[in-house]
Amino acid sequence: MRPVFALCLCLLVPTLAHAQCGGDFGGFVRDLKAEVRRNGLSAAQADAFFAGVRQDARVLKADRSQGVFRKNFIEFSGAVISQNRLSNGAKNAQKYDAVFDRIERDYGVSRGVLLAFWALETDFGAVQGDFNTRDALVTLAHDCRRPQLFRPQVLGAAELFRRGDFDPKRNLGAWAGEIGQVQMLPEDILRNGVDGDGDGHVNLKGSAPDALMSGAKMIAGMGWRRGEPWMQEITVPAGLDWAKTGLGTELPTADWARMGVRARSGNLAPGKGSILLPMGRKGPAFMVYPNFRVLFNWNQSFVYVTTAAYFATRLEGAPKFDPGRPEAGLSVEQMKVLQKKLAARGHDVGPIDGILGARTRDAVQAEQARRGLPADAWPTRALLDAL
Repeated sequence: MRPVFALCLCLLVPTLAHAQCGGDFGGFVRDLKAEVRRNGLSAAQADAFFAGVRQDARVLKADRSQGVFRKNFIEFSGAVISQNRLSNGAKNAQKYDAVFDRIERDYGVSRGVLLAFWALETDFGAVQGDFNTRDALVTLAHDCRRPQLFRPQVLGAAELFRRGDFDPKRNLGAWAGEIGQVQMLPEDILRNGVDGDGDGHVNLKGSAPDALMSGAKMIAGMGWRRGEPWMQEITVPAGLDWAKTGLGTELPTADWARMGVRARSGNLAPGKGSILLPMGRKGPAFMVYPNFRVLFNWNQSFVYVTTAAYFATRLEGAPKFDPGRPEAGLSVEQMKVLQKKLAARGHDVGPIDGILGARTRDAVQAEQARRGLPADAWPTRALLDAL
């Protein structure tokens, strides 16, 4: 199986009275069994749901090795956006045209965005994962790294089982417990599952209409603005104040236009936007709008969201981006050194993981501005040396 690129860590995580983790696995399962019974499962249903449950070492290994997100935007987008995926996207857009029309009418979500997530998550349903979903969720709930995320998902899976929409022994999916063609976690299926094909069940694995309608409902619930754009490629003048770029600054596009910012094709959309330079001032440049920020509720990885948003524009007819000539970036080990130096100077960069995420980008930009370097949030050897 190829890597699962979108672990939806963004989803709403409730504060739990029961946040136990670790310890004896058998005792942990007994505690879970008691909790699902309190939530409405009978004793027989609870026994059946947990029958044969086991820890999955492959899940823990995958959880600790998400190295794909250490790639930069050009590397990552080049790896996951192929001509084959673009062609299959066009074919599926035509095949499910009526479904996408319903989605746009009922939820206002662009078909390009859903096609992009469908492609990146599972290659349009072809690669949905080979991990036992129940075992994966129980393993991650027992592990003490993120029990607050995964324990509720175990309870959600148990409720799906009670409703007849989940088979604990045969339901396979991603290593982090996501299910189906657009990879949704159990609690999100409970909240947003839609019977798109009218057969009386929500089947995200076997029914593309169910998966697409459910994904659209979830994105709409995250705050998607009907009829508004999310991203377009731009050109930027060499003399732009780079400290104004990044998601931290949002200005009317008319103001950006007065500074010399232009859409690469067509015109800048009306409203407010931010300039995104995923690889600095000499690389690709995009104007991103409020809907772009909504996509971080699907996945928190900066490079994933930027790639998905760009892929969605390609699926709706935009040309391939101009890569420019970005300055050489840092290796993973150099990035870790940089993150340590930034953290030592009081910046919140998150984990020291060698990944150029949103917090590290903000810290880089702030330090560049402080030292009189072009503040484009792209870490270079010049910044590392200056620190």
